[in-house]
Amino acid sequence: MEKKRGKKVNIVEKNDDNTWWWLLKKGLGAPFLCISLFAILVRLAVSLHPYSGAGDSPKFGDFEAQRHWMEITINLPVKEWYRNSTLNDLQYWGLDYPPLTAYQSYIHGVFLKSFLPESVALFTSRGHESYLGKLLMRWTVLSSDLLVFLPAVFYFIVAYSSAYPRNGKNELAWLMAMILLNPCLIIIDHGHFQYNCISLGLTVAAIAAILSDKELVACAFFTLALSHKQMSAYFAPAFFSHLLGRCLRRRNPFLELSKLGLVVIGTFALVWWPYLNSKQAFLEVLARLAPFERGLYEDYVANFWCTTSILIKWKNLFSTHSLKLFCLVATLSTSLPSMIQQIRDPSNQGFLYGLVNSSFSFYLFSFQVHEKSILLPLLPASLLVLEEPLLFRWLTHFGLFSMFPLLCRDQLILAYVALFALFYLLFHAPGKRPRKIKSSAPRSFFLKLLGFCSFVLHIVYLTVRPPERYPFLFEAIIMLVCFSQFVLLAIYTNTKQWKPQKQSSSIDRQKKLL
Repeated sequence: MEKKRGKKVNIVEKNDDNTWWWLLKKGLGAPFLCISLFAILVRLAVSLHPYSGAGDSPKFGDFEAQRHWMEITINLPVKEWYRNSTLNDLQYWGLDYPPLTAYQSYIHGVFLKSFLPESVALFTSRGHESYLGKLLMRWTVLSSDLLVFLPAVFYFIVAYSSAYPRNGKNELAWLMAMILLNPCLIIIDHGHFQYNCISLGLTVAAIAAILSDKELVACAFFTLALSHKQMSAYFAPAFFSHLLGRCLRRRNPFLELSKLGLVVIGTFALVWWPYLNSKQAFLEVLARLAPFERGLYEDYVANFWCTTSILIKWKNLFSTHSLKLFCLVATLSTSLPSMIQQIRDPSNQGFLYGLVNSSFSFYLFSFQVHEKSILLPLLPASLLVLEEPLLFRWLTHFGLFSMFPLLCRDQLILAYVALFALFYLLFHAPGKRPRKIKSSAPRSFFLKLLGFCSFVLHIVYLTVRPPERYPFLFEAIIMLVCFSQFVLLAIYTNTKQWKPQKQSSSIDRQKKLL
């Protein structure tokens, strides 16, 4: 009897390990395909709308920045991409992301050149806005989504279903929809125009690798994410503390840490190789990645520095050097509790909360934060939606609202309203719910009141002219409202991370046995 029981356990473990087979056999392949196709159609619909800086000469906007990087990378040698010269004026949308973004721009530039050479011709293509050029540019974003973000999400679903087998097909399908149809990511990448889907997709793949107990793979993916956009550093404290906590519980912690370090160094070296043969070349790239000359913040971003500047004029009272130090101390100190928790007691669920907390710390307190940076806390919140549906709904609502003035300038109001409505329709879609959202009467009233206030602010912003003395009054009010919600959510997620989890995943239990 003992042998039979042991044999049966082995069979179950084997089937659990072969999760790809399990997904296809259990019928999750078809839901993922259907949701993905619908997500692609939504992205195509949004891409029909205007983009950042459309027709706004002489510098246009993010669309022109991305196109110009393609122009630079396919016409100049690699070593000249980050160097100011007569052929590469860094004052005109110079490259300010790590080398992996430059390589991506080169590949997309080759694609554009093969169909429309004049769209990436050196100098003469500046401000190029032909119909075919815009169409090709939109396709580069869509192809990036298809090749990076969608496969990464599928990998996460596979890993998540293995780590948390209690979730059924309906729950996992709903999780897919919430991740793939995140309105904030869609409207920024396919409306405003950026390639966040690549760095966020690489991050999702790294998270999936963590859940799958593939730590070396996770390090490689996250290093690639960092090498694509430096804002991926928002997640670095969570990755570092979780992996350190795991290694410290192994028989040979030093060996485990060394293996992870070698993978990180090797991946960085591979991506940064053209700039490692010269100290000057390396420093030129680093200088472009740290835009301290732009100041503490731009526009009305709902973080601590911009919100408190209403009362404290940080830029006038302190030097840039002092402000950099303040930001560093504030960011690290607010990230520290979450890091300590994961070093002491690493777990998959704690890691996901840690990702939310570390990204919130960076968004609220780091130097030079943009409205679009709210995408980073939103990513792990979407991965936690089965555990924290209210958290994700509230963060999505105010994350999207915080970008409203930016999207109005881009003439994306129609897409904004449509995505807002689609999100709530999908979130409250009939069928088996992942878990019921419980809320006390006072909290429910408070949430409804805030929701109504945000609706009123939308109408006021679009219809009422602000007083001449305070031309940005409504932007400031939106910023204050969103900042207050982000702070409350950050306090909640930090508190939740420290609470003992009632259930641990199979991987977590295995880790404790090592």
